[in-house]
Amino acid sequence: MPSNPARKPRLDLDRFLPYRLSVLSNRVSSAIARQYSDRFDLSIPEWRVMAVLGGQPDLSAREVAERTAMDKVQVSRAVDSLLRARRIARTPDTQDGRILRLALTAKGRAIYDEVVPLALHLEYVFTSALSPEERGQFESLMEKLTRQTHLLGGGR
Repeated sequence: MPSNPARKPRLDLDRFLPYRLSVLSNRVSSAIARQYSDRFDLSIPEWRVMAVLGGQPDLSAREVAERTAMDKVQVSRAVDSLLRARRIARTPDTQDGRILRLALTAKGRAIYDEVVPLALHLEYVFTSALSPEERGQFESLMEKLTRQTHLLGGGR
């Protein structure tokens, strides 16, 4: 018995939440990247690695990948590039020498300290479209959806 084409589910990307979140994230990341990419010769993945290490040094590349939700290849390439540019350093873990810990160098910290105010300003501009109440609701909803990703096999 042939299936009824009218019953086939249709994916409307303009209303599909995962797609919309991805597009929004890419647009925001690109807007911020325009502020630092040329000036500091940084890609988005490189900045994400630096941003994580700026807030929490001494993570392994695997831990950086988990915190950023970037795939291991992206993190590995970003780490390699940042090591070559001497923006981060890698040292063996004091308790398990097989694990390599990453941290910003003085050069990396100087770049981080210049980019952070730019990023925070752009976040302010972006979220200024929301009232304080809406920002609170947005934060709460983001946290709920982030926790819910475990049902999709995607994290926390």
